[in-house]
Amino acid sequence: MVKIKFPDGNVKEFESGITGLDIAKSISPKLAKEVLSISVNGVTWDLTRGITTDAEIKLNTWDDEEGRHAFWHSSAHLMAEALQELYPGIKFGIGPSIENGFYYDVDPGEGVSIQEKDLVAIEKKMLELARKNEEYCRIDVSKREALDHFSSLDETYKVELINDLEDGTITYYRQGDFTDLCRGPHLPNTSYIKAIKLTSVAGAYWRGNEHNKMLTRVYGITFPKQKMLEEWVQMMEEAKLRDHRKIGKEMELFTFSQAVGSGLPMWLPKGAMLRDRLEAFLRKVQKKYGYEQVITPHIGNVNLYKTSGHFQKYGKDSFQVITTPQEGEEFMLKPMNCPHHCEIYKFKPRSYKDLPVRFAEFGTVYRYEQSGELHGLTRVRGFTQDDAHLFCTPDQLKEEFKKVIDIIFIIFKALDFKDYTAQISLRDPNNKEKYIGTDENWEKAERAIIEAAEEKGLNTTVELGEAAFYGPKLDFMVKDAIGRKWQLGTIQVDYNLPERFELEYTGADNQKHRPVMIHRAPFGSMERFVAVLIEHTMGKFPLWLTPEQVVILPISEKYNEYAQNVLNLLNNYDIRTVLDDRNEKIGRKIRDNELKKIPYMLIVGEQEMNEHRVSVRRQGEGDKGSMTPEEFATMINKEVESQLDSIYNY
Repeated sequence: MVKIKFPDGNVKEFESGITGLDIAKSISPKLAKEVLSISVNGVTWDLTRGITTDAEIKLNTWDDEEGRHAFWHSSAHLMAEALQELYPGIKFGIGPSIENGFYYDVDPGEGVSIQEKDLVAIEKKMLELARKNEEYCRIDVSKREALDHFSSLDETYKVELINDLEDGTITYYRQGDFTDLCRGPHLPNTSYIKAIKLTSVAGAYWRGNEHNKMLTRVYGITFPKQKMLEEWVQMMEEAKLRDHRKIGKEMELFTFSQAVGSGLPMWLPKGAMLRDRLEAFLRKVQKKYGYEQVITPHIGNVNLYKTSGHFQKYGKDSFQVITTPQEGEEFMLKPMNCPHHCEIYKFKPRSYKDLPVRFAEFGTVYRYEQSGELHGLTRVRGFTQDDAHLFCTPDQLKEEFKKVIDIIFIIFKALDFKDYTAQISLRDPNNKEKYIGTDENWEKAERAIIEAAEEKGLNTTVELGEAAFYGPKLDFMVKDAIGRKWQLGTIQVDYNLPERFELEYTGADNQKHRPVMIHRAPFGSMERFVAVLIEHTMGKFPLWLTPEQVVILPISEKYNEYAQNVLNLLNNYDIRTVLDDRNEKIGRKIRDNELKKIPYMLIVGEQEMNEHRVSVRRQGEGDKGSMTPEEFATMINKEVESQLDSIYNY
């Protein structure tokens, strides 16, 4: 018998060899139909794999990331089987699940191409194979068996992968006539896959190396019900309307230039105003919580990042080292701010009476992303983090951590992010060599995060293996207006960088002690946050934040002078106002400014000029009546004041 512990703490005994599917059946037939994979001691398994030792388990359905991962990973294999039938001689690279769906990198062969027009035929073949109810069979093989098998098929990409694997860790998965090198997990069989949509075809260098051959990457997504696919298609249509690249261009917020370089955004005047207001908002909140602003250079000596461990961990993902005329002197474009802040802490001796110290910086950093992975503002090569690093005593750690959570709450309230969960990201207990620091320090850091999250009443999930290399973290996963999930806001506990930089404070016992370090970025990066904010709001920012609050629309050129007078008056009230004095019909001006998402339009013509009034329109709502410019200014400022009061007093 084996003892199985469930997430609610209950323990039941089952015969050794019990599978996840059998456990689900013992609970309810409904669950048995919905379960897709099982997590055993934190590792996701096939439902049909036998459990032979005592274990903690979690049964994963579509609502769980582990469930969707198994579903989409199985779908990648199903697509590969379809491609194998449709394109004889095709060679396979890798086919993982991704955040929304899956892809497979393939080499169709000389003179053969897979194009967008071919996707419908591939979908049809996948559905045909899915209905055959083929089992996904896991097979343990030796390295020699694996090499012999894939060499005989001339699967050169698989052979290359096998050569990097350790003997005794290699498994196949087979369904129907398709066999793949894979560690899983997978669905019990193909019949679970009911609805299929292949979304795009792209090029991808083998193993992400531009010196390797360009393969064909086919993307897709699948669902257990046709209705779910239809809902997803509808969401994708909505997502196109909300695309921050499209709205950002219409609103003139940011631009890119190949002359400047891929992945290097430039903020246009209105976008710069938006960023300035976000930064001013956070600065005000941070001041209330005792933060001090610092500024650090855009480059740093390479040894700084070797001391921190970032160079060894992320050097390959950074820009190349910069050499100077002085022999042996090497710099890097700053890939992160924390080593610089450690050096600022070391500027002078610190006492326990000085702690906590809280340094904040809107620091621009640079990381090399593959050109194929760049995407608008969400994936760039130069970005500004709303970074801060707190240095505190171990006794202060939990309280400081909770205060950072409070700041994130204020931001979510201000920008109407209501649906979020907090992901506690811990290190992988089975792969500790990926991380720096002692077990004791990791245990203290992880315990502090778990207790702080509980005391703040957060809705949390736990992810093993997702910690930073220097410490565990709390990541806030936010759902936007159409249900997509984004990671916004992160807080990390770090006992290790203070060790590596030999940071100290003098304690009450007059002895030297190490401070604990908290890394935090409530926005994450200004670029990515603005992209998410644009798509969440469709560019309809709150009145306190929007770069342009009011546009004045004279009906004809005869009223431009009066419109200018109204503009001057509103500017005196600190209302961000622009004048649209183009020689266009008023209907055209209204339509154009609706696209720019300016909250208020003021129409001025002969009657308004004679009566010293303005006709007010609210963006998306239409006519709001007539009033004097002074009355309008008072109304606007009260609306802004009310919004900010509700935020800062949250």
